[in-house]
Amino acid sequence: MGQRLRLMKKSGCAIIALFLALCVSIFVNGSLLLSMGLGKSVSSGVRTEQPKKFEEQIVVDGDGSGKIVVIPLEGIISFGAKGALGDSLVDDLKAAFRQAEEDSSVKAVVMTVDSPGGEVTASDAIYHEIQRFARHKPVVYFMNSIGASGAYYAACGASWVMCNDTTFTGSIGVIISTLNYRDLFGKIGLQSVVFKSGKFKDLLNGAREMTPEEQEYVQGLVMQSYGRFVGIVAKARKIDENSLRTGVADGRILSGTDAYQAKLVDQLGYVEDAYAKARQLGDAPKASVVLYKRSFSFSNIFQLFGESSQAKTDVHIDLLQQMPELKPGHMYLLPPFYAP
Repeated sequence: MGQRLRLMKKSGCAIIALFLALCVSIFVNGSLLLSMGLGKSVSSGVRTEQPKKFEEQIVVDGDGSGKIVVIPLEGIISFGAKGALGDSLVDDLKAAFRQAEEDSSVKAVVMTVDSPGGEVTASDAIYHEIQRFARHKPVVYFMNSIGASGAYYAACGASWVMCNDTTFTGSIGVIISTLNYRDLFGKIGLQSVVFKSGKFKDLLNGAREMTPEEQEYVQGLVMQSYGRFVGIVAKARKIDENSLRTGVADGRILSGTDAYQAKLVDQLGYVEDAYAKARQLGDAPKASVVLYKRSFSFSNIFQLFGESSQAKTDVHIDLLQQMPELKPGHMYLLPPFYAP
């Protein structure tokens, strides 16, 4: 028994020693790399090239003549949303485009989209970034299952717009919502007391009915954003604006086939066709296709540990888990089936 205890103690000490050695190795190597990087930037006196934010995963091999970069856009478009590339959807998309712009071997970009839209301003920011990049290098915007409303708004900045026959797209319109809980307050004996500096300061107060003047004002805000949306579509697609307003720009969802007939997209096909089009527009017929992915870092590991520690162990099915939580008073570019 005594010999067994001594063996267990020795093995335990060995494990602890190995763990400590690993920690020291990580610390020393990390410090060395950091000091080398700092030393290089300080000694040279000039700004050194920063490491790339995104790594590249080869999707289709090429002959080395250039690259077509795939940038994904998934989920609800929002400044606070987590994107497919990292922590911030809008900021990460901007960073991806900047990286592709600065890389001389990148000949074109393919955006692969699965999004029902989202916030007006966030959608406009992505549209602006795509439009800016497309002045230098082609952007092929490919919509998979859905690319509607705000996601279609963003498409108008691209060089070429594609989707599948069965894609849900269109939904050119603006929505703003609030909840009216006046009757509920009455039933439970609550009353809202508001002190305001002006008649519109509690414009979307759900504890009372909106006045006709307030309804007119909010509708005016919605139509202002709608007018910008329609104007952008008309200019990008070279369609008469009045024809759009009296036609498909009434908030309706369109299939890919109907969108093509309405001239809202340039081509029907699959993602492989989008790669081929990007190669053509980028004048690089044998370019490789690479996917931008979040690069490895120690902060990613710590984040994963944090997410796993907060994860629930129970399993459940939520049929509405993909439905966005619309914030009262926020203006959205979303399909009608997302309205409350």
